[in-house]
Amino acid sequence: MFADLSPLIAATAQWLTRSYPSGGSALDSALCEVQARQAVTVAAWLRYPTPMDAALVGVAGTGGSDRLDQVVGVDGSAYGMETDGPDEDAWRTWVDEVVVSWAACLLADPELAARAVAALADSSHTTGVTVDFRRLTDPDDHGRRAAALLRHPDLVAPITEMHRAGLVQRLTTGQRLTA
Repeated sequence: MFADLSPLIAATAQWLTRSYPSGGSALDSALCEVQARQAVTVAAWLRYPTPMDAALVGVAGTGGSDRLDQVVGVDGSAYGMETDGPDEDAWRTWVDEVVVSWAACLLADPELAARAVAALADSSHTTGVTVDFRRLTDPDDHGRRAAALLRHPDLVAPITEMHRAGLVQRLTTGQRLTA
């Protein structure tokens, strides 16, 4: 059974960092990517809280990035991807729209990010491991500058508005998202 969310997390973080790039040095790009990956990990763990949920998304798929691309007004060529074949964009099929939206919410709202990380304390994803989401919940000044576009509430608003209500419901009631 497929219970590993790493392909989903990698593709979704890549979509975020390509849509809202750092624009700075290699270190800035790395700091931006770490923050995106931490936000996506938290969002994915909230969205798929059990091994069965993770296995089901592995079988059913995520839906891909097509709608997200339309919302932000880009297509594959905007990523600098002059494709030589159909496999060049294959990673985009692993992008999860809800996880992107939730991750953008977490990046744009530090209080919501802290609540989300706290909600994972007793989850099956964190059992037996120590996780540190400090780059997400408490970035230093350099980290905030590196991910300025990714953390800007107005710039990510079209993405956050897509599924923010589901994230707030999940954190408020502890119930799984049903749609």
